[in-house]
Amino acid sequence: MATVKSLWYCTNCGNESPKWMGRCPACGEWNTMVEAPVEKKASGKGAKGVSGSGRKPLKLKEIDRSKEPRFQLGMPELDRLLGGGIVPGSLVLIGGEPGIGKSTLSLQIPLVSGLRTLYVTGEESARQVKMRADRLLAVSGTPASTALSDESTTIFTETRMESILEEAEAIKPELMIVDSVQTMFTETVESTPGSVSQIKEVAAMLLRFAKESGIPIILIGHITKDGYIAGPKILEHIVDVVLQFEGENRGAYRILRSIKNRFGSTSEIAVFEMTGTGLREVANPSEMLIPMHEAGLSGAAICATLDGTRPLLFEVQALVSSAVYGTAQRSATGFDTRRLNMLLAVLEKRAGFHLSAKDVFLNMAGGLKVSDPAADLAVIAAVLSSNFDYSLPGDSCFAGEVGLSGEIRPVANTDRRIGEAARLGFKRIYVSSFTPLGEQLPKEIKIVKVADVPALVKALFKNA
Repeated sequence: MATVKSLWYCTNCGNESPKWMGRCPACGEWNTMVEAPVEKKASGKGAKGVSGSGRKPLKLKEIDRSKEPRFQLGMPELDRLLGGGIVPGSLVLIGGEPGIGKSTLSLQIPLVSGLRTLYVTGEESARQVKMRADRLLAVSGTPASTALSDESTTIFTETRMESILEEAEAIKPELMIVDSVQTMFTETVESTPGSVSQIKEVAAMLLRFAKESGIPIILIGHITKDGYIAGPKILEHIVDVVLQFEGENRGAYRILRSIKNRFGSTSEIAVFEMTGTGLREVANPSEMLIPMHEAGLSGAAICATLDGTRPLLFEVQALVSSAVYGTAQRSATGFDTRRLNMLLAVLEKRAGFHLSAKDVFLNMAGGLKVSDPAADLAVIAAVLSSNFDYSLPGDSCFAGEVGLSGEIRPVANTDRRIGEAARLGFKRIYVSSFTPLGEQLPKEIKIVKVADVPALVKALFKNA
């Protein structure tokens, strides 16, 4: 007979406990233990999965290390993010804010790729999915029209995992999409959908099915108000790939970031633009982030940054004005305000610029959130440009970290930043004089080396 008991699970790490505790002993988080009934079945030697699998242990030298085959999803940016395509039998988890485009992307993949797909949805009706598919197919000439006419995409509105896996075994699709893991449940666990025990068991069932059948599965997941994928942390450990959408719902651009990838790099991003007919890939994000105003405006500087291993050029905007009230304001959008205060203190102490009585507003154009220290040089250049009301040359960009003593320190992968700037037509880039440079550098861009902040001021504003 099956025995039923209750266990306490940590919603942060998935740790189990027979009783409630205020603090999880595994991860140290407070008030994260929730109760969930668990059905424990008696196991024996004849239990499924214990014997008869046919698998044998292999010596390391006997394992075939040839490159794994991959399916192309018809979206070059997404294929590149996954490491060259999706691997058969892999489990991919995509998370993001509500309304950011998770369901749009998951439906756009089978329509564009033409893969025979089983699309399982527990959040929408079949009519709602059909309406979104018609909107995605509104663009003339898209390869998705062929996929739809060939009936390669099957919509299944179901939340019971046993029924879903039975249907998948009967259809044998090339790709399976589940939207979303928080709405699915299995009858082997006596708890509500979305609970810790349900999410763990549903993810484990999908993983077993993917590995045994070789069918890749894309799993959609919700996130919490803190920005983490909802459910136990063990969910991210179970899956092979974790991708997360970033960006403002009101903005047009979305960044899909690789957080975990067993088959590729985690230092890659893919940029999409949300349009009325779905997500459009942005092959060159730098082109959307460079200035969109008339030349000759002060307070603007171009920064050459890296997001993972991908070089990006974007505009840093600064506005310096006299303080209306007694205390000067310091405001930064997309940049750490504490670091802005540090850079302003360096300008006052090391270069003699008194900005304590002036308001300073800083903005990273395009809605980016920048943590790369290479943006320091562009921030200082933009602030000084606005303070002098002197425009910087539009063909110049910056890449350097500023230290507390006013020195300009080198940043990583400067060669890649220089190459991206040259490709976009910039004629001059300011870097640290201590930067080691390679031999294969583009000749069409001039590299200006500066050692400290006073040297930067002299190079930029000698005619101001």
